[in-house]
Amino acid sequence: MSKILKVSAKEILEQVKLSCQMPDLLEAIATRKIIVSAADKAGIKVEEEELQQAADNLRLANRLVKAEDTWAWLQKYYLSLDEFEELANINLLSGKLANYLFAGKVEPFFFENQLNYAGAVTYEVVLDDEDLAWELFYALQENEITFQDVTRQYIQDIELRRAGGYGGMRRRSDFRPEIAACVFSAHPPQILKPIVSQKGVHLIWVEEIIQPQLNEPLRFQILQDLFSVWLKQQLEEVDIVAQLELELDANLKSSKELPKPA
Repeated sequence: MSKILKVSAKEILEQVKLSCQMPDLLEAIATRKIIVSAADKAGIKVEEEELQQAADNLRLANRLVKAEDTWAWLQKYYLSLDEFEELANINLLSGKLANYLFAGKVEPFFFENQLNYAGAVTYEVVLDDEDLAWELFYALQENEITFQDVTRQYIQDIELRRAGGYGGMRRRSDFRPEIAACVFSAHPPQILKPIVSQKGVHLIWVEEIIQPQLNEPLRFQILQDLFSVWLKQQLEEVDIVAQLELELDANLKSSKELPKPA
């Protein structure tokens, strides 16, 4: 039988402070308050059916298939059923507020910044010797060797070597600025001249440049990006004052008093 170790509300608060998590915690609380207040001012309401769907989505995201799974998850995170519902509610409010504020701004933002959403499919080798990089570059241009030959010989990482230095499809922001400028001005398929950075000398094969399309995943990403910037601006405009009255004991006790699943 395991021993019971009791932890008080004071100890919890002390640990939050000692682990230097207080700023993040206060910012999260302030963010929630800002979202609730802004939604209220905008007249945004949450219908019962919407809240139920949001709760179902939350369970799905956490793989809570059975009632027992949900019960165990709530216990693990010291959440009551009401608090679980509030978590679903704030997620729903965030989405509705983001749509309210920025749904009409996604398309203009995309067209103004579409170069940032172009993608590049690249293969890369990073070398320590610039002279060697130029030697390999000229050999590649003359078709004396293939890029696969270079990756097999000069990439140390086993998995990356097996993948031939494949970097996947990346956007401009995923590259260092000096590398992005070269990659996105290429005419694929093309081997780029060696590029020197703090990491080393980059030898990059650009296989494809993918022009951006405003599909649903990208629309959702832009919406979330705009909303995140807005939240950051709202946080910068407030001074967060912590009132550290210890009300945790009662809250923790009530969160443990959950009805057992049927």
